[in-house]
Amino acid sequence: MRSSCRYKLKAPQENYNRRETMKELNNMVCIPCPAESLPMTESQCKRLLENIPGWELEKKDGLIRLRRSFTLPDFMSALAFSNRVGELAEAEQHHPELIIAWGSVTVTWWTHSIKGLHINDFIMAARTSALESD
Repeated sequence: MRSSCRYKLKAPQENYNRRETMKELNNMVCIPCPAESLPMTESQCKRLLENIPGWELEKKDGLIRLRRSFTLPDFMSALAFSNRVGELAEAEQHHPELIIAWGSVTVTWWTHSIKGLHINDFIMAARTSALESD
């Protein structure tokens, strides 16, 4: 079976630091995802999920996706946050589903072309989380 990514994250060690792996994901850039790439397995996803607090795996329409809801003080803050996510997505040419409501934004990442999750989705999730503190 082909691997879905070329990135190698540091293997967990005794002094494993989840924040460091999230920081590592946050500093990565998306790589082109050839159509013949395979989506990540559920076990691969669960291992990486541990490194992006607040995110969860969601199965929808038979596909595994990454989803997180962000709480914001009001609608205009939610809209501004969505715009920052949109700018990030456009820069990487990798676009999420965004649901904007008063005081919240739900962001869902998956790679449409491979019908599942790719390392790019975890990179974008980590980078989306980093926007929360901006």
